[in-house]
Amino acid sequence: MSNNLKGIIYAGITAICFGFLAIMLKVAVQKVEPETIVWFRFVISFAILASWQTYRNPQSLKILVKPPLLLVIAALGLSWNYMGFMLGVHYTSPSNAQLIIQSGTISLALAGFIFFKEKIRKWQIGGFILAGIGFVLFYQEQIKLMIGIEDRYNLGVMFTFTSAMAWAIYAILQKSMLTKYSPASLNLFLFGFPSLLYLPFVNFASLANLGWIWWALIISLGLNTFIAYTSLAMALRYTEANKVSIIVLLNPMITFITMGILAWLNVSWVENERFSVFSLIGAAIVLAGAILVVGKPFRKK
Repeated sequence: MSNNLKGIIYAGITAICFGFLAIMLKVAVQKVEPETIVWFRFVISFAILASWQTYRNPQSLKILVKPPLLLVIAALGLSWNYMGFMLGVHYTSPSNAQLIIQSGTISLALAGFIFFKEKIRKWQIGGFILAGIGFVLFYQEQIKLMIGIEDRYNLGVMFTFTSAMAWAIYAILQKSMLTKYSPASLNLFLFGFPSLLYLPFVNFASLANLGWIWWALIISLGLNTFIAYTSLAMALRYTEANKVSIIVLLNPMITFITMGILAWLNVSWVENERFSVFSLIGAAIVLAGAILVVGKPFRKK
């Protein structure tokens, strides 16, 4: 198997994990508080990574004692990214949150042009404009469907958008530190710090009454996080970053399709989405614009 194919497979695994994540969060929040869910995601990811690094590279644990200031700020950004997205899913819906969170990827690309002096192409400028038009169209159509819950929807949009901006800040800072620290050592602190940060807000009493199905769901959320980020790192190792970005950007399609299937099956354990034809057109325009923003020409070898 070629390295390029390995990278594409790992990127696909990441997209699938992200695609189902929002749906799993929407179900979990019916029984467990958002703060507790976010804490569990960080704790499980940290426990797995810390165990592996203790066995593989014990020296990497030193970063937990003396982290650089930029890493602390990045961890704060990732902390709010998780919580903001969790609240966005709670107040809107999986598909809505998945689409709005793509503004983080677009913001990261914009930061690359501004802070890292990356060269901007004409089609990328068109991508920014296209994504902006798509977001406006999607929001205008969606708010028309939220009769009686407009304030709740707007609150969810705000949480998701700030989550996306927090993720962009985290990604920018992490990128600036990768020349000095390994991704695994950075992730140790990025997962460990929020675990302590959210600990005072965890409602352990509510966990005592959970059945095994709910426990399986909560643990699956932590495993989803760990697998997604590990697969993303492997994808970037084996193939070009722009290929990985485009594949991962397709994760909202997985959420949209899955939610459509669940609505067709008329399941009772997750609320149906509310979409119009123009909402879906707006979503497609956003994804097309985002792909143009992150895309780069593939050079023939």
